[in-house]
Amino acid sequence: MPKPEPRVVAVECDGTRIPVATEKLAELCRQVLRALKVPRAMLSITFVSSRASATLNRRHLGHAGPTDVITFALGADPAGTVIGDVYICPDVARAQARAHGVGVREELARLVVHGTLHACGWEHPEDDARTTSPMWRRQEQLLRRFWITPSRLA
Repeated sequence: MPKPEPRVVAVECDGTRIPVATEKLAELCRQVLRALKVPRAMLSITFVSSRASATLNRRHLGHAGPTDVITFALGADPAGTVIGDVYICPDVARAQARAHGVGVREELARLVVHGTLHACGWEHPEDDARTTSPMWRRQEQLLRRFWITPSRLA
């Protein structure tokens, strides 16, 4: 009998549509957790509307408008299981994909990796140094390793 996966990832689309299978994104998250050597995790990733994202952003971060990703890193339980909730707004991801000249699937995958890193305790500065930070470099490395493979580029 196979051992159960110790890295539980649930992906939900809360009334939103995304152009990639939720199981593919759950597997990406599990791959990132394994690469980070996280032995046990319980993460939820929820795709939300712009309105829901704006509400979360205002209520929890004090910022106006929708944002691409918000992560609630809930720490670890006594057994060391990393627990976190990640909320991603596909509408913001689509706009960012256009602005950066990448596909929306890639941008959604980037946000899954980004949220997973935050759930595991990684942080980045909020200023222009964000995209040169160790977290951003690790994010892009993991994205290339697990998502942007040569077969996906063809």
